[in-house]
Amino acid sequence: MLIKIAPSILSARFEMLGDEVRTVEAAGADQVHIDVMDGHFVPNISMGPVVVEALRRTTRLPLDVHLMITDPGRYLEAFVKAGAHHVTFHTEVTQDPVALASWLRERRVGAGLALNPDTPVERVLDYLPHFDTILVMTVRPGFGGQAFMAECLDKVRSVRETAVALGRASIDIMVDGGVDPRTALLSKRAGANVFVAGNSVFASGDAAKAVRELRNSLKEQ
Repeated sequence: MLIKIAPSILSARFEMLGDEVRTVEAAGADQVHIDVMDGHFVPNISMGPVVVEALRRTTRLPLDVHLMITDPGRYLEAFVKAGAHHVTFHTEVTQDPVALASWLRERRVGAGLALNPDTPVERVLDYLPHFDTILVMTVRPGFGGQAFMAECLDKVRSVRETAVALGRASIDIMVDGGVDPRTALLSKRAGANVFVAGNSVFASGDAAKAVRELRNSLKEQ
């Protein structure tokens, strides 16, 4: 599996957002994770396409937009125009996830499908052929700094095993929430290969060091 580190700017210092992103880019991060929240699907409001557009001018890293919003299809075009390289939306609010994934692929934008801790993993398994990423939330979405929910690792295992059985062994499985060197290694052992880390990176006091430590932890077996 190709390991990818994806710092989440939800925990970054917004008054220095460009500098924060450049710091993790220089430290070896693979992509930037942008959490978009609408105050309806999750109990918080965060950022929109304008932030994606600004970051597109700031970094060469791929921008991974995570739509934690009630009507993702309504906003796909705005985020793609702003410069998103990859867009993930939630199975809990999507009537036809395959149609949205197809729309993204036609524009050469990656498509991801996410599920919350309380959502059965079966809600995403049938869609594996249509997506390049499955995001398993390891906290309840809405706020950074929550504790990792180890019980979600069973979902990671199920997705990886099903993907292999379907001949989709290269699919990215992303974990998001409470990710640090210890929980990232547990997630890797379960089958994850993309690690969204917010608080453990940007609230650490040394974001570059945190990225390197996270990378080094994932070299263990």
